[in-house]
Amino acid sequence: MNAIANAAAAGAAGALTTNLLHELTRRSFSDAPRVDLLGMQALAKTLDIAGAPVPKGRALYRATLAADLLSNGVYFAAVAPWRNPVLAGVVLGAAAGLGAVVLPEPMGLSPEPTSRTPQTSIVTALLYTAGGIAAGLLYAALRE
Repeated sequence: MNAIANAAAAGAAGALTTNLLHELTRRSFSDAPRVDLLGMQALAKTLDIAGAPVPKGRALYRATLAADLLSNGVYFAAVAPWRNPVLAGVVLGAAAGLGAVVLPEPMGLSPEPTSRTPQTSIVTALLYTAGGIAAGLLYAALRE
């Protein structure tokens, strides 16, 4: 595979890891982050500002999931240019997790889904960090 395909595969691995772990945690304990709800808020607000129709219910959830997988995939593909892609994954994942905790309120979104409790904030950061590590590990393996 070439470097672009490797980066895309790594990005997809990071996005899938983050989303799968989110689904597992939200079904497992009450203080789990609800990144899905935050994403739905963000997508609905963006579409509304753009004057586009906002889907409702399951359609909004599916559109949000697709947008999340795409955007996280592109984001986590950024491990590719680093000399140490695993370290890059840790840095990028931790930055994304921190952003998911501290940026909703300044962006006009509810901070509740990702920072309801200290445990929620920690798990949010860990979900994204795990995704970054997965992306870095896969990219390192594919590059060899």
